[in-house]
Amino acid sequence: MSRHTRLIFLAAFAAGCATNPVTGRSQLSLISEGQEIQMGKEYAEQVKAAYGLYDNAGLQAYVSRLGMQLAAKSERPQLPWQFNVIDDAAVNAFALPGGPVFITRGILTHMNSEAELVSVLGHEIGHITAKHSVSQMSQAQLANLGLGIGSIFSSTVANVSGIASAGLSVLFLKYGRDAERQADELGFKYMVRENYDPREMASMFRTLQRTGGSGEGRLPEWLSTHPNPENREQAVAQRVDSLGRDVGAMTVDREEFIRYISGMNYGLNPREGFFRNGLFLHPDLRFQLQFPQGWQTQNTKQAVAAMSPNQDAILQMTLGQGTPDQAAQQFFGQQGIQSSNVSRNSVNGMPAVSGYFQAQTQDGATIRGLGVWLQYGNATYQLLGYSPAQAFSRYDQVFRQSIGSFRELTDQAALNVQPAKIELVRVSRTMSVAEFNRQFPSSIPVEEVAIINGVDAGGSLQAGTMAKRVVGGVRQ
Repeated sequence: MSRHTRLIFLAAFAAGCATNPVTGRSQLSLISEGQEIQMGKEYAEQVKAAYGLYDNAGLQAYVSRLGMQLAAKSERPQLPWQFNVIDDAAVNAFALPGGPVFITRGILTHMNSEAELVSVLGHEIGHITAKHSVSQMSQAQLANLGLGIGSIFSSTVANVSGIASAGLSVLFLKYGRDAERQADELGFKYMVRENYDPREMASMFRTLQRTGGSGEGRLPEWLSTHPNPENREQAVAQRVDSLGRDVGAMTVDREEFIRYISGMNYGLNPREGFFRNGLFLHPDLRFQLQFPQGWQTQNTKQAVAAMSPNQDAILQMTLGQGTPDQAAQQFFGQQGIQSSNVSRNSVNGMPAVSGYFQAQTQDGATIRGLGVWLQYGNATYQLLGYSPAQAFSRYDQVFRQSIGSFRELTDQAALNVQPAKIELVRVSRTMSVAEFNRQFPSSIPVEEVAIINGVDAGGSLQAGTMAKRVVGGVRQ
């Protein structure tokens, strides 16, 4: 590092130091609190648009009430806190800068008490009060790394094509283990302050460890973004011992919590589209599309997409605006887009417009792609296949075959599929999980039944308690 560079670094560091509200120590912060709050608001709207809120007003109010109680007594009560349940099957929760906290319906279906829920909310609040994401973003800025999602499209093309905004990359930041330990400590403190049994935090951590990342949701799983510090459960036990008080009388509230999740969707909602060996079926919109075999697929509320095994090609479908002609003109009319061989045609009898395009990435590389806009029902669908220019010839036919497979969904079994649901059963006598599953069968493996009920695979469900089973749905 040259002397000039060192001076710039030291000047930036000195100008960007702020007092951490949790530790009281000075830390690097190139983002003001006002900027942090503004980013959080913008990112929160992007999250809601991309993943959607779970449609249950009572549950949303319940989670918000608990979160606000904890946040009001935190080190940063003045932030515009908000707590929402998003409609995603992933077992996860995450905090955005400046106050927004999101928890998935997937993690709620794996919880078994209000105290467990409070422990997760407290943990996420801790990430915000300790400015963990702000610290990461500041370090990235200083290193000139940036936080944008790697996209081979320019930002303009990315917006039109339906690719998630770069702001959503904050959801995929992976905290360090020190940050996780601090968030655990803060979450523990917050829940004890509200008289919740802190042993439920250890129970929640055991459940999260056992889920192992099902990969069913559109979001990453908890352990992908919240690395597990060593001796996490042991640390909780040590904190409990250090309290010097009887925690047995503290609040758990299993019965009230579990009633809130009765009837909740479990796993992916197949009505919004599901994959079967690369074939994408959408019952509500009544279409199907075959993606290339072996490609990694993802379905969100805004787009369904697949990436090649070599990660050098993408095929994605979104809704277009207006007629196929209008949608194609809007896309090809963007600055920096060069089009060729644009023509009107049809895909399985549906009117369409197709054409090739070429564009420059932000780093100067060239990409080539195929775009098709077709009309089906009352909607226009935009299908884009693209790759670096030098690789496009290998994928042109692959794109054409997949796009040409778009057709009406007529399979009645697929059209009639319904999401799996959580159903509650009052256990009349103490029984093993295996016995419970024989008497009250679930559409998920018995090992999963044990996990969502918070007991070991060989454990027992106690007489008089409410237990969860999963009914319906489709195994993918």
